[in-house]
Amino acid sequence: MIKVFYDGKCGLCRREIGHYQKIASPTDFHWVDITEDKDNLAKAGLTFDVALRRMHAQDQHGTLYKGVDAFILVWRHLPRWKYLAPLMSLPVIKQIADFAYNHFADWRIDRLHAARCEMPIAADKK
Repeated sequence: MIKVFYDGKCGLCRREIGHYQKIASPTDFHWVDITEDKDNLAKAGLTFDVALRRMHAQDQHGTLYKGVDAFILVWRHLPRWKYLAPLMSLPVIKQIADFAYNHFADWRIDRLHAARCEMPIAADKK
């Protein structure tokens, strides 16, 4: 079973994960809202701050993936999306996707979560 760590307080993240949940086999994934389930974060060796900055997924062997690599892992197990995973894994396309995702993820933290006082965001970005 793949564990997917996502920000349940982010509307965009919630909608995307909700779509995946609708089409995924219930036995393939364990969806972990990092704002509600800190125990699973600790078991995976993740801090809230690190998990908040990028989507993470952990495969059945315990290997942790982040960012675009996490999406590729998830997509490989979803109907229709499984055809996108090999394409996104191609070196040039993956580099572009990594660049775009990392910029979006940084923007999301800087802009969309700036008003959340309870969020312990470290000064350095990981």
